[in-house]
Amino acid sequence: MSDIREQVRERYALAAIQVGGDAGCCGGGGCGPTGEAETFGAALYDASDLADVPLEAQLVSLGCGNPLAVAQLREGERVLDLGSGGGIDVLLSAKRVGPTGFVHGVDMTDEMLALARANAERAGATNVEFHQGTIEDLPLPDASVDVVISNCVVNLSPDKPAVLSEVYRVLVPGGRVGISDVVAEDHLSPEQRAQRGSYVGCIAGALSRQEYLDGLAAAGFADAEVTFTHPVADGMHGAIVRATKPEA
Repeated sequence: MSDIREQVRERYALAAIQVGGDAGCCGGGGCGPTGEAETFGAALYDASDLADVPLEAQLVSLGCGNPLAVAQLREGERVLDLGSGGGIDVLLSAKRVGPTGFVHGVDMTDEMLALARANAERAGATNVEFHQGTIEDLPLPDASVDVVISNCVVNLSPDKPAVLSEVYRVLVPGGRVGISDVVAEDHLSPEQRAQRGSYVGCIAGALSRQEYLDGLAAAGFADAEVTFTHPVADGMHGAIVRATKPEA
């Protein structure tokens, strides 16, 4: 697990360092088939949403979807972004929840955290905070957020049950998950997924649709659904993942 985490850390650190150029998805073109930039990154957002987002945040947008379109954020909500990278989803969320809301970002990469904090300053965002930490051990208290979002990050974790358990812990009763991720069709074995791309490239570590549903149920979530949105490799898809923490 530590080897995988270090590979991911190095890849994302490189993306942050290369922000002056084209870092590529997952930091250096790791995600998806070569040349298919439209399946990853800032191209998946509405251009009007990006108008006030610093270019430096857009250049390291390494995701496979638009979790804001999934999570249906409301004014005043407290939001957590798993693997917040350069801060694009945190900054967009901050606009959605307004001054009475607040958005936390968690990332394990020092270079990305520094970039995200600089981007927040450029954007004039005052209702955000970026935390150092891993998504398997979130640095937030129990029942402290209303919504958890993530953009093509859960598939990078070497311990996905721990991630889902932590997400459940930090959500308030009635809180919800709205995640964009890469998900495999159920017939693909882990070995077949690995043949389609690297772990740091967001492919080899992807769960299947049923594995995702089973993992959410095991963590305690209800009303889970996984909906494919667009292909990223043979039998692999960008997907929307939703679930709710039951009311106490």
